[in-house]
Amino acid sequence: MREILSIHLGQGGIQTGNACWELYCLEHGIQPDGQMPSDKTVGGGDDSFSTFFSETGSGKHVPRAVFVDLEPTVCDEVRTGTYRQLYHPEQIISGKEDAANNYARGHYTIGKEYVDLVLDRVRKLADACTGLQGFMVFNAVGGGTGSGLGSLLLERLSVDYGRKSKLGFTIYPSPLLSGAIVEPYNSVLSTHALLEHTDVAVMLDNEAIYDICRRSLDIERPTYTNLNRLIAQVISSLTTSLRFDGSLNVDITEFQTNLVPYPRIHFMLSSYAPVISAEKAYHESLSVAEITNSAFEPTSMMAKCDPRHGKYMATCLMYRGDVVPKDVNAAVATIKTKRTIQFVDWCPTGFKCGINYQPPSVVPGGDLARVQRAVCMIS
Repeated sequence: MREILSIHLGQGGIQTGNACWELYCLEHGIQPDGQMPSDKTVGGGDDSFSTFFSETGSGKHVPRAVFVDLEPTVCDEVRTGTYRQLYHPEQIISGKEDAANNYARGHYTIGKEYVDLVLDRVRKLADACTGLQGFMVFNAVGGGTGSGLGSLLLERLSVDYGRKSKLGFTIYPSPLLSGAIVEPYNSVLSTHALLEHTDVAVMLDNEAIYDICRRSLDIERPTYTNLNRLIAQVISSLTTSLRFDGSLNVDITEFQTNLVPYPRIHFMLSSYAPVISAEKAYHESLSVAEITNSAFEPTSMMAKCDPRHGKYMATCLMYRGDVVPKDVNAAVATIKTKRTIQFVDWCPTGFKCGINYQPPSVVPGGDLARVQRAVCMIS
């Protein structure tokens, strides 16, 4: 089995992680206490969800994840939240004092004390895997823990697990919504580690996601919960093929093969469509061509970056839900004829497309509408 370990660092990483696991549980029909009524086999069945969950003898499903923060409040939210019975208590590691938005404290002073404990937990999880394929690291690089401890951990993972791929989901700070004045320094300092020690890094930017929430979901003042649920949909769509039977990007290494032209150019822009509120979805149905078009709109991008000013090097389109190849081919052909999307001249205008028949789930009481089909673009 090809398992993946998720590592969530700092407040941003943990809260996004919480939203992701909440969504994974809904998609796989796993209850907050880890029981899965639909799964009849106790113990390790060869199901595709076991890339993300391990199953105990009592039939409980435990996420293959580690949550780390240098201060206790966010970890305590997980320990007392709805999904408190889901996680193994040893997988949540919290320190006593935080890194105070200081990269050096996260990387050298306080982070150093905890990194061995974290690696020890990671090793325990890795030992429980039959064929570990890699790591997914979630962090926000504005804070001290996410940036400092994040870089330290990536460096150590490269040493301990040199051949395994590492996929980073990184939340970058934005000037409009700044939590601390030193966020730009933390981001720059940790970008070095992301360059050297991750194989694919997906960029997410608070400002862009805020704008999407405001524009498409009519939320006047989006909270972090709104942002995280949207991020969770994107990450869920990117990992659908790892968790259900799919055709494209079934393996973490495939992301690298399909998307990275040169090893150092591995920062990805992602977008997700349709982001639509329940009231609107009730009145309109979205065809494959429409969601494909909106995935390439600059306003759908999960980072403030206008792709019209640059050129694409590689693109993957991952459809999920009620989608047939014929529609996908037609939609992609239309986009190619529009010529608004420029590819670099040394790279063929290839769109890799994958279809997964599992429709997107939504969190009950969330902002996103339940739709029949969705697309996630990563380029």
